[in-house]
Amino acid sequence: MILLSRFQEIMNEVFLLLGSNEGDRLNWLQKAIELLCKNVGKVITSTSVYETAAWGLQEQQSFYNLVLKMETIQDVLQLLSSIQNIEHICGRQRTQKWGARTLDIDILYFNCDIIEKETLKVPHPFLAERRFTLVPLVAIAAEKVHPALHKTNEQLLIECSDQLPVTRIDVVLKT
Repeated sequence: MILLSRFQEIMNEVFLLLGSNEGDRLNWLQKAIELLCKNVGKVITSTSVYETAAWGLQEQQSFYNLVLKMETIQDVLQLLSSIQNIEHICGRQRTQKWGARTLDIDILYFNCDIIEKETLKVPHPFLAERRFTLVPLVAIAAEKVHPALHKTNEQLLIECSDQLPVTRIDVVLKT
């Protein structure tokens, strides 16, 4: 049996989706990565940036999206609080559901946990329905299994009925 000293901390694996469709989209994503590194944990890997059509409320500018795999010592509610604070720092206004925003950060996975709270559901409840999430996610975690659906991200992408365009652009932001 391995015992952890009280000074050793458990690292949580988290996958985050970052998106922006307002203002200088690349700058907002870069700022978010910097703040996540400073306030949340270590980026293990990052996807390229993808340009994606707006989902839900389609009459708006396209999004730039990317997925990060991170390690954090924060629990899921601390992580949610950190993310919402970062969104606020970056000018996020919550005025219209699925409306334009400077920055949106979604928790896609937290370890292999299934979390059902009033303020948070993980895995993200729309993960399997959105190509703009699945395409970059498959780029770094194709074989990761969705803990509730018991399918890999790659299987979810193959089965996804969303046909909105998702195009990788040749931009990799600094992590």
